[in-house]
Amino acid sequence: MADRAPLSDVCELITDCPHSTPVWTESGVVVLRSQNIKGGRLDVSSPSYTDEAHYANRTRRATPTAGDLVITREAPMGEVCMIPPGLRCCLGQRMVLLRPDRAKADGRYLLFALQSAPVRQEILASEGTGSTVSNLRIPLLESLFVPTPPLSEQRVIAHILGTLDDKIELNRRMNETLEQVARALFKSWFVDFDPVRAKSEGRDPGLPSEIADLFPDSFENSELGEIPKGWRVETLGDVLELAYGKALKADIRIAGRVPVFGSNGQVGWHDEKLADGPGIVVGRKGNPGVVMWASTDFFAIDTTFYVVPKASCRSLYFLFHALRDHDLASLGADSAVPGLNRNLAYMSKQVVPSEPLLEAFDREVKPLFERIHQSDEVSGTLASLRDALLPRLISGELLVQSQRLSDEVLP
Repeated sequence: MADRAPLSDVCELITDCPHSTPVWTESGVVVLRSQNIKGGRLDVSSPSYTDEAHYANRTRRATPTAGDLVITREAPMGEVCMIPPGLRCCLGQRMVLLRPDRAKADGRYLLFALQSAPVRQEILASEGTGSTVSNLRIPLLESLFVPTPPLSEQRVIAHILGTLDDKIELNRRMNETLEQVARALFKSWFVDFDPVRAKSEGRDPGLPSEIADLFPDSFENSELGEIPKGWRVETLGDVLELAYGKALKADIRIAGRVPVFGSNGQVGWHDEKLADGPGIVVGRKGNPGVVMWASTDFFAIDTTFYVVPKASCRSLYFLFHALRDHDLASLGADSAVPGLNRNLAYMSKQVVPSEPLLEAFDREVKPLFERIHQSDEVSGTLASLRDALLPRLISGELLVQSQRLSDEVLP
């Protein structure tokens, strides 16, 4: 069993930010918020900002720098991430800045240690102030015990787990790029009508002839304005059904290979499917209107719909991107719980191209979706390996192996 020490012993600084709400601006300095931190990773792909004056106020106790850790105090409690190089930022509410003492703790090791089961249990068992909303106060953080093997072992543990995390992150970024490519193609063909505009102006659309020939060379008026000649305006209800998901409580799920989807994404696994994959899941309650792709057979629970294409538009790839273009979240049900009104969604209008063009689109984007799925499979395996190694490395169970790796890895 590795030695343990209070967090205050291995950090040179533990401080929170001003408790006031930040002043939000359209641009400026990034403000870190609880929703930016999940699974040990900082995601500022959808950043929030404040101005220089309020940034100065929020950093008067400490300015976040590369290698610092940030931990959430509540809602959710105990989520942690590391500040990356080059990010100028300040903390939002309910966050604490941790600055590791580099003579005692490797920052990335500490990031993993704070995610380990024993430390997480200690955090969640603290119940903060004893109020209804748990609150990870500074004194509790300072007295939080973390495993503290020698610094050389910390570096090796960080190297092993960090290598797995880096590969998972690389796969995530690659998938983002593939998604953007598919999205750009959909927008070019079916939103901006670029090939039709090029042909109507006598320009080369820049596509293979067998695909270019599928696009018309002129436009016609419709209830949605100018659309390519021969294409049609349909309602979503004409081209798809939003089928209701089915209740499946966590305690009755049987571990298997079928992903279970809720309105916030994948929420677990089961041994039976509700629908054949690939498919599309749409949030119904809780996170209404969010559109998710399921690469395999799947189970959509009762907070969601899943898409059943109709004969007039069988392309799931087209429908996936088309649904993401609709503001489904605004089509709320008239109830206390936010929800997507299916009948309102069915009335939304959609421009639909010819069947041969839909088939050509499928041929172009299907390989991208398959590569994303393969990458997700690899990342899932790596995450399982990381999660299996984490408690054994942190606890010292793999001490001998770690020490041998230390001789090989460290200079």
